[in-house]
Amino acid sequence: MAITSSAKRAIRTSARKRVFNVRRLDTMRESIKDVKKLVVAKNFTEAEQSLATVYKAIDKAAKRGVIKKNTAARKKSRVVALLRKTQAKVK
Repeated sequence: MAITSSAKRAIRTSARKRVFNVRRLDTMRESIKDVKKLVVAKNFTEAEQSLATVYKAIDKAAKRGVIKKNTAARKKSRVVALLRKTQAKVK
């Protein structure tokens, strides 16, 4: 348990920041899941449209330091690769 007043303040601050970080991470994960569901359902036009939402969520998470830059790049790349690969199989 924190003893000094500055340590107590740091705990409060980190708890507040954690709420925002968890929310940002959940938003990112949900948007990725939504695109994957659309791809599995072979609804490619809606998947393409919601790709912008995924990019936005991933970029915001990376910008805020919730995930690292290379992790963001990898996630974006894998989502698009899944979409393109599934589209190619259907055609």
